[in-house]
Amino acid sequence: MRFELDEDRALLKSSTRELLEKEAALADTRAIMEETPEGYSKALYAQLGELGYAALLLPEDQGGMGAVAFAAVLEEMGRVALPGPFLDLALAARVLAGCDGAEAEAWRQRAAAGEALVVLARNEDSGCADPGEPAARCSDGHVSGTKTFVPFGAHSDALLVETRDGLALVERPGAGWNATPLETLDHAQRFAEIELDGPGVLVADAARSAELLAEAGRLGALGASALLLGLMERAQEMTLAYTTERQAFGVPIGSFQTLQHRCADMMLQTESTRSAVYRGAWAQECRPEEAAYLVAVAKAWAGPAGRFVCGQAIQLFGGVGFTWEYDPHIYLKRVKTLEQFHGSTRTQTQAALDLAGN
Repeated sequence: MRFELDEDRALLKSSTRELLEKEAALADTRAIMEETPEGYSKALYAQLGELGYAALLLPEDQGGMGAVAFAAVLEEMGRVALPGPFLDLALAARVLAGCDGAEAEAWRQRAAAGEALVVLARNEDSGCADPGEPAARCSDGHVSGTKTFVPFGAHSDALLVETRDGLALVERPGAGWNATPLETLDHAQRFAEIELDGPGVLVADAARSAELLAEAGRLGALGASALLLGLMERAQEMTLAYTTERQAFGVPIGSFQTLQHRCADMMLQTESTRSAVYRGAWAQECRPEEAAYLVAVAKAWAGPAGRFVCGQAIQLFGGVGFTWEYDPHIYLKRVKTLEQFHGSTRTQTQAALDLAGN
């Protein structure tokens, strides 16, 4: 199934590509993600905030444009393998919009404007990227517990902490978080284990927290799927360009039928992912009763498809595909990270089966 963007969203998509190719080309961001502690450009994120990107998931009267526009933007960010916590920031802003209290509203405004980094802290199991039942507590304005795989948590200004009592807003202590960096395959990502034992504000009770986090989980899966689509799309383009230029036996290797078949398989996986992603985004806006199933299908499909496409890119680049100087390994590492987070392939597959009644 093929979806066409309307004029406004198509313009947003094209302008985002132009912006990112100019301000966040991979050739420029590689040094930032590899050499700086935070792993991303704070100046670029401030610019994205000023342009309204961090507010895309908010209601329309607060600058939002809906799930389809969100997916289109994330696809473009995937194409340049944009480092940093954009998806996590946008999700936190959306959750804050549904919370109570002046503190939540103040942090929502700062997050949506790109003035502060707020992320969700949910997971407590270092052996699994899927959040489980929380053990953290928020009692009498005090939050205690340990959260792991907190995205860019060591550098965040505030955390939205899932606890047994609800959702707690915890501001960064003056001395900084008690955070332990976690090494992962993708050097462009930053995860931390954070020990919490200090003040916090309960901004949503347990029942409301469950609703907000369920929605955030669905939107996170949609955003991750769109990122995977962009990564696949660009990996395919790089591979086609390389096989056209690289020669063996006096002819481009792209003229060999076996390699053409492999490129065709890459295209099939990419275009199938495109259909799944945008159908899920459309359902989020227009058919909310179908959104959970369709987004689960999109994420369950996009993870393995992305691993296949970016894995084939490395193979078709040959020996240089494994080297640090070339880009294919960056795309494969990002894909493998996204495949596990925002609902692993196994979790999303089971969710889709359950929602389909199987």
